[in-house]
Amino acid sequence: MTYLNKAKYEPARHLKRRPRGLESMPLLGIFSQRAKDRPNPIGITAVRVIRTGTDYLEVQGLDAINGTPVLDIKPYYPLFDRIENPRTPEWVAELMKDYF
Repeated sequence: MTYLNKAKYEPARHLKRRPRGLESMPLLGIFSQRAKDRPNPIGITAVRVIRTGTDYLEVQGLDAINGTPVLDIKPYYPLFDRIENPRTPEWVAELMKDYF
């Protein structure tokens, strides 16, 4: 869990927006998106642990800017954390097409 200390939430700009600012996307509320500028600056990402030491943890896939404060670290338990058969709106598939 991270504190998104560089995020700048402005309700007039961020409460409703189009994902990635694309005109082809529907106008949606902030809680249906993964945008960085949010009312609550708390981030969460599932990461792969690469290496641990006495005073560090090296991970892969952290969705944060270098230097972002880490608030908490929790283990991933598939029994509790995985969602079976998740449903997403059609616009998500369109948004993610050619993303990676």
